[in-house]
Amino acid sequence: MFKMKAFFILGFVFIGVSLNAQITQPEASEVWEPQPRVVNSPMNGVPSDAIILFDGKNLDQWESRNDSSAAKWKVENGCMTVVKGTGDIQTKESFGSVQLHLEWRTPTVIEGEGQGRGNSGVFFQKRYEVQVLDNYNNKTYANGQAGSVYKQYIPLVNACRAPGEWQTYDIIFNAPVFNNDGIKVRSGYFTVIHNGVVIQNNVEILGTTEYIGFPKNMAHGEDKIMLQDHSNPVSYRNIWLRRL
Repeated sequence: MFKMKAFFILGFVFIGVSLNAQITQPEASEVWEPQPRVVNSPMNGVPSDAIILFDGKNLDQWESRNDSSAAKWKVENGCMTVVKGTGDIQTKESFGSVQLHLEWRTPTVIEGEGQGRGNSGVFFQKRYEVQVLDNYNNKTYANGQAGSVYKQYIPLVNACRAPGEWQTYDIIFNAPVFNNDGIKVRSGYFTVIHNGVVIQNNVEILGTTEYIGFPKNMAHGEDKIMLQDHSNPVSYRNIWLRRL
């Protein structure tokens, strides 16, 4: 039995060497088609294939989560700001895997502490939250601070700027996949870059980001991106995404 096993292993090696010996030109391993499409990306600008979700002018791409009516947040000086009690807003369009860019700012006037200070959130497919919070000299539970995948992953570092300063999120979201029986066959993943610093490095999404209880994995397809009204006047600007 040992001899046969050794024979097959040696035979495999011999065949591999023979095949490689036949390749004598570098062109044999060059791939020319298809060519990647061209995307223009100006310095500090928006990629040419991006979908603009908010350019500082209006909320035409957004609606109320409650009843799909017009979004009621305030638009002023190129940004939109949460109006307490008006509810979460969501995109009119649904998305799968995306690259999302947005800029956010917590209030200059500090009110409250912990989760009560500059709280909002970015939800992908209305289920998976990357937390927005003022964590500049403001301690809270680590898996709920700014940049956390809420209640699932603590940020690698705290990259928060002071209240009133604009901050950036660049988020790669790979959506989970479910089969026809409603069973999850591939997990979703997040990579989060906060103010130019990687704070979530391709972490596996365990399921919905629940406030109480454990993640759930009910089947779904593409869905909307949502911004949270958590009663604090958090502002957003320059929101765009690319489908992946």
